[in-house]
Amino acid sequence: MLMSSRSFSDISKELQSENFATMPLLRVAILRNIMIEPLVTYLRYGVLKLGLNAQVTLGEYDTVFQEAIAGSSTVYDQSTDVLLVFLHLEGISWDLARNFNALSSQAIEEEVARIIDYCQAIVHNLRAKSAAMILWHGFLPPAYPALGIFDAQSDAGQSHALQRLNTALRAVVSAVANAYFVDMGLCLARVGESHFYDERYWHMARAPYTLEACAAIAQEDVKFLRARFGKNKKCLVLDCDNTLWGGIVGEDGLNGIKLGTTSPGSAYRELQQQILDLHHRGIILALCSKNNEADVWEVFQNHPGMVLKRQHFAAWRINWQDKATNIRELAVAINIGLDSMVFVDDSAFEVNWVRQELPDVEVMHLPKENIFRARQQLSACGLFDTLTVSQEDRARGSMLTAEAARQQILHSASDLHTYYKSLEMRVVVSFVDAQSLQRVAQLTQKTNQFNLTTRRYSDADIGHFIASAESDVLYIQLEDKFGDFGIIGVCILRYEKDQAYFDTFLLSCRALSRGVEDVLLTQALLLAKRRGATVAVGEYYATRKNSQTESFYGTRGFVAAQQDGSSASKRFIYPLDQALPIHPDYFYAITTHLESE
Repeated sequence: MLMSSRSFSDISKELQSENFATMPLLRVAILRNIMIEPLVTYLRYGVLKLGLNAQVTLGEYDTVFQEAIAGSSTVYDQSTDVLLVFLHLEGISWDLARNFNALSSQAIEEEVARIIDYCQAIVHNLRAKSAAMILWHGFLPPAYPALGIFDAQSDAGQSHALQRLNTALRAVVSAVANAYFVDMGLCLARVGESHFYDERYWHMARAPYTLEACAAIAQEDVKFLRARFGKNKKCLVLDCDNTLWGGIVGEDGLNGIKLGTTSPGSAYRELQQQILDLHHRGIILALCSKNNEADVWEVFQNHPGMVLKRQHFAAWRINWQDKATNIRELAVAINIGLDSMVFVDDSAFEVNWVRQELPDVEVMHLPKENIFRARQQLSACGLFDTLTVSQEDRARGSMLTAEAARQQILHSASDLHTYYKSLEMRVVVSFVDAQSLQRVAQLTQKTNQFNLTTRRYSDADIGHFIASAESDVLYIQLEDKFGDFGIIGVCILRYEKDQAYFDTFLLSCRALSRGVEDVLLTQALLLAKRRGATVAVGEYYATRKNSQTESFYGTRGFVAAQQDGSSASKRFIYPLDQALPIHPDYFYAITTHLESE
């Protein structure tokens, strides 16, 4: 739900009535040269929907540079999770914002360079003083540029100058680890200039934005937070009738449904194109429809307006069973958690039923009377956004096709050992480097089921582990005769004296139950031993999703340590003078690149 669709008063009341005591704390600091207090309420509300309690601290008005250069322990420190930076152009360059036509070409270039240096000093000093995620809000494009209609015709215009400024700032911010550029122009375009600015409050209190604008900005920020803290979704579950096409195929027939290049069928076709775009970004697609299966597949195969094809879907439940039960089965079939799924349906009854029965599943109602906005509704939700799009994400469609081929072999195999051997699996274990760092950080942010500690790390965090002499970061890649899984497992080892601690040990759900985790464990223990450790310590921290890993260390020779009754974690000890665990023998090849360091 878009925050702007709810009143500021209603959101404030909901926040006041909420019990935040049991929610994890998210410490947010805002540095600004404008008054932007209403944003705090919208931001806290958006973060609440992620299951987190946002504790927001506002820096003093127009002290961004001072707080960045000198630091401000009352605003942010090393415990801060997120830093939001708002620099309104009028506050740092009146000439570029309001006096543009009086500037020479040289003066414009000098002013742009000065602002870039100014902002670069801020972001670099913030990074030096805090490891927090930085969200840097770009400059807004002028709605009424200085040269009027000629402005867009000239490279010397105000619009072009601000485009160059934002492009340069995006590069500056992107070069800093765990820092991201927020495109304010997108927020302006969605709200519209006449609803975005509050000129009266700008002149009275240096508060330039309306409540609607603050809601849109907060919504955009929450997309980054959802991705950073592993709250984004992985699977889109779709109804068919009156969702992928207009009408009911069982009643209207193949030629009677509405789908094509003319209205109203064009709205459904555009929605399908948006869904296909998500598929190409790595989002898993599934069908959940009350229908005769043959009727549905006839549409997919024979209707000329269909953009989506059968091969785009990882799983489906097309029957007359209730949809909550079907979605549970889909989650098992795809091997993902219910909280990774988004269910889309035109029926208010079906949406409310799933919401009631499966509260972990995000639901989206697309009523057929509003089908012309359906594509925008799906685009705007931000539920599937990620901070990076990896090669593994883009290849997920072909990976799912390969998985179907594997399942065919599995059904004909006499036993699992024979099946795994027939796959000709090859694994490679390596140290994480600059090329693999983003993918490794992404796995820590999104892996839930086989993740023994569920610690979420940014690119910068992984970089610190790599740079430290007191830690090692390993990844494991998997490939078989049907295709390449890419990087699917991560292990982070921390060393303290003669002990090696498993800070992180995780495996993507796509590779579960193949024994890959045993190869990674054995190689990690071998490395720890070479590093001089005499004891390895494995940690398990229970979450709602990782219960399957509770016995992992205990079934591989680790001995449970005495536990503090108040501790939420369990520790397991492995003396490294004993024989290392033996991984399965059905792998075609195991290659390691751990000996050189």
